[in-house]
Amino acid sequence: MTQASLQQFYIPEEQSIYLLSHDDARKLKAWVSLCQAQLEQLGYRGIELIGKGAYGFVFAGFTGVGEEYVFKFTRVNLPQRLQDRLEEEAFMLEQVDHPRVPKLIVFQRVRRQSILVMQRAPGFNLEEVSLQRGRLSPRLVVRIADQLADILRALRRESGPAGKPVVHGDIKPSNLVFDAPSETIALIDWGSSVFAQLDANQQFVATNVMELMSDNLQQTNARLGDVYFIGEEQLNGALSSPRFDEQGAAATLYALASAQSCRFGHRAIPATSLGLPREFARMLDGMLDPDPQTRRRAGDHFIREMPRLGRLVMLDLPTPQEAPLVPVWSRPAGREIDTVVYSSRKSFLREEGGRETLNDVNDVQLDRYYKNFMQNMGETEKAFLAAVSRLGRYPVVGGLAVRWEAEGVYIDTSLNLHDPGLKPAFIAAVNNMVTLARAIHRRGIFKSCLFNARDTLHLERESVEAPFVLTPGMRLHYEVSAVPELEDRSRLHSYFEDGPDPEEFLVLPEAIITSLEALNDIHHTGMIIFEALPEHLKIHSHYRLLDPSREDEFRRRLEDILDAVGLIEGLGVSGFMKMPYKDTRFFAHIEHQPERFYPRNPRRAAELSAVRESE
Repeated sequence: MTQASLQQFYIPEEQSIYLLSHDDARKLKAWVSLCQAQLEQLGYRGIELIGKGAYGFVFAGFTGVGEEYVFKFTRVNLPQRLQDRLEEEAFMLEQVDHPRVPKLIVFQRVRRQSILVMQRAPGFNLEEVSLQRGRLSPRLVVRIADQLADILRALRRESGPAGKPVVHGDIKPSNLVFDAPSETIALIDWGSSVFAQLDANQQFVATNVMELMSDNLQQTNARLGDVYFIGEEQLNGALSSPRFDEQGAAATLYALASAQSCRFGHRAIPATSLGLPREFARMLDGMLDPDPQTRRRAGDHFIREMPRLGRLVMLDLPTPQEAPLVPVWSRPAGREIDTVVYSSRKSFLREEGGRETLNDVNDVQLDRYYKNFMQNMGETEKAFLAAVSRLGRYPVVGGLAVRWEAEGVYIDTSLNLHDPGLKPAFIAAVNNMVTLARAIHRRGIFKSCLFNARDTLHLERESVEAPFVLTPGMRLHYEVSAVPELEDRSRLHSYFEDGPDPEEFLVLPEAIITSLEALNDIHHTGMIIFEALPEHLKIHSHYRLLDPSREDEFRRRLEDILDAVGLIEGLGVSGFMKMPYKDTRFFAHIEHQPERFYPRNPRRAAELSAVRESE
């Protein structure tokens, strides 16, 4: 059992602190406190952690005169070459002078720690805005596109201290800060930026003959960026070019218009189906097209024509509330929900004999986001997995099971959203997941559990040979329905129906399996997942008892499961899920959604909509 095998477990971009071992969580909290203390010693006030990623942490704070700054720290346990990238980021940011790019303040080192200080753009990043609002209005998407094109035109100019075009290399919604009152954007996070080796016409960018003859123009200087948004050329190590950022911009605009968190869904849910202006939608689809020539022509159109398209008269037209395609339950939570997604049975989504294109790329982000569970999949399959992942960005617990057959797709869900205010955006995310599933033509079963990481139990042991040890008072959390929710027993749905999961490596002891089978006869919904590491066991669970008369028996079975964890041997993951009842929804296969465009006369469309509502 290798460590690589375990990395398939998490789909989210960053682990919840509640999934770390006690020791790792303590180290993380201590490290964050140390960063905050260092910033306070430098004279800054009101320090707060605003983000973290594969390479470091980001804080915000105020100067003595009230200016708000952003501070980036690298993780000190990274190799020196990765820590040095923060200084390179500061250098690249210094080359860019644009009103929509927050300026570098200073790069400094405090003892061994590098700190990058820059201006803070007002507002929230567009990924957060997208999660709150769902699909952004066509008017707002076009307004954002106009500003993005303006930034890209500025980056292409061979001006600035180096006299070369700059490639940002990681344009995506979370790297665009949106100020809602002014509807303006700011492009942040220049950690993947480089000087372009090729210009937009694919000609070498060089200031002298010696540079043209150098080996540096035979090897790419490109950084990877987020594989959910970058284009094929950047992903496959082409020489860096402004075309990279066109691809990031297209993926970003498509994701915002469709309420997705990646570029991959454009075949099943094309831009021409999203109610955008006809010319703009076709341009966006062209920028995402598989054919490089089509992409380049559409990219040229984007750069050249966005000032005109940005002046289109557009209104925010009333849109009818979207109905969920599968059941979505909503109840306010009495406590904090920190959702994590666990998905299994993904291997059938991979292409037969697909190319292992990225095995030699050594990149932290690639390992976390892509290599272990998305490589060798088709575009729509990737989009489907990303859509399931997006569900986990909401405060939701439950599960889903998707079964593809020749005649169509069968979907069972138990999705409980704990913030009713997010329901419209969550329904958009759920419906995208269903639409993408319908566009996948395969045979197989996919299952996913969504659990609250705050309920995860952590057990330790001294070595792989030693048993895991329960902490006194440790209990598996569960909720009880106020009244029995009884249905036909034949409608029960559990993992036991179709045998053990071929992608789960941990073989559980017989005592735990016996207790799980006994639980199966008690009316409930929920899931339990065991994740065994060399010195650490995580038990993720979410249970809701639907027959209060059997609570004593239910609690006793959960206690029996915990009592038997000392018998667990080996490493890996094993999970079991139970739906409350079978309310299977069937959907016929589709190729893609039909065309739908923004009306030519939006005022007339708004008047007609108002008349229909009044009738």
